Amino acid sequence: MGTVSKALKLLSYFAPDRTEVGLSDLTRLSGMNKATVYRLMGELQESGFVEQSENDRAYRLGPQVLHLAALREASTPILSVSRRVLRELSDETGETTHVSLGHETHVQTLSHAYSPSHATKVTMEDAQTVTYHATSSGLAILAYADPEFVEQVLAQPLKAHTSMTLVDPDEIRAKLAAIRETGLSDTLGSFELEVHSHAVPIFGADRRAIGALAVAAPASRMSPEQQETIRAALRRAGAALTHRIGGSPPADYPQNIPA
Repeated sequence: MGTVSKALKLLSYFAPDRTEVGLSDLTRLSGMNKATVYRLMGELQESGFVEQSENDRAYRLGPQVLHLAALREASTPILSVSRRVLRELSDETGETTHVSLGHETHVQTLSHAYSPSHATKVTMEDAQTVTYHATSSGLAILAYADPEFVEQVLAQPLKAHTSMTLVDPDEIRAKLAAIRETGLSDTLGSFELEVHSHAVPIFGADRRAIGALAVAAPASRMSPEQQETIRAALRRAGAALTHRIGGSPPADYPQNIPA
């Protein structure tokens, strides 16, 4: 792993529930030696990607991250465009909806919406990171990713988040093949027990899957009729979001398949 990759890896340890991270924690999380972490964080600080709090000297993300995020949104405004799609999809299905982007080692939630229809619902966090193999969003992206990337993901240790998580690479490959037949993925209790999630991939201008749009619901509420409603709504919403960001599905992406 090169210097740049190591520095970017350190940035990945910041999360909604870990907005500030100390040097010792970064050393522990990254597995790098303390001197290397200190040097890399110093370089990131000089470039404005991190800054240190005055009290305990813990690191937090700096203004340069916001600058890059704004540039990303200006070039590919998936965040602003997705909010209306998420709201409409949540209203139609009565469940939690979210859009995620795929990264090299993980999937990250970009935005979400809740429906007022139910007091009991699946809760989300923006910027939450999840694994590819255990989520409907991750599997939807992997199903349309380059084979080399799929093998790269499956070659890593695959965490069993629950007793229902698929961790056998061959079983995951078979599931990806099934997803390509319908263009839609679903998982039950794979990342969180009692959560049934459906997702469709979102494609960019180069016809590659850049993320996924998903609906997550308590498994106890997922009747056959509700599944049909969610699948049909997801197909429409996914196609709309892909179109609104200037993307197009690949030629082999299934069209007009019944829910």
